[in-house]
Amino acid sequence: MKVSIEKQSDGTYIAYNTDGEHCTLIGTGDTVKEAKEDFFNSIEEVSSDYIERGQKVPAELTAEVEFHFDISSLFEYYSMFNVSALGRYLGINPGLMRQYKKGDTPISDAQLEKIETGIHRLASELASLSLV
Repeated sequence: MKVSIEKQSDGTYIAYNTDGEHCTLIGTGDTVKEAKEDFFNSIEEVSSDYIERGQKVPAELTAEVEFHFDISSLFEYYSMFNVSALGRYLGINPGLMRQYKKGDTPISDAQLEKIETGIHRLASELASLSLV
């Protein structure tokens, strides 16, 4: 199940499935962690409702969850990232990265792809390193 996590205009976070055939599930919270927990609670509640009615739980409710973050949510959840330092690593102006994090500046699809590709490259580098 694909789940989008986004920062809302009031500063809270929302998690919702984007590929639901049988139902749309929502989780909200003051943090990404709270929104994810509330989302998983929604899955449990809806699944329990199917069971109580003697119906088969749809496969989408038991599928592995794949999270998709907007930039603000990504940096809130993975707060160990220094936004400015990551911007320098990615070749993006650090000030612009901070604006993306706040949600003040629209971000193009090309820029999103550049950030995602760069984060994946960093993850590969970290996965292959050895400490001595």
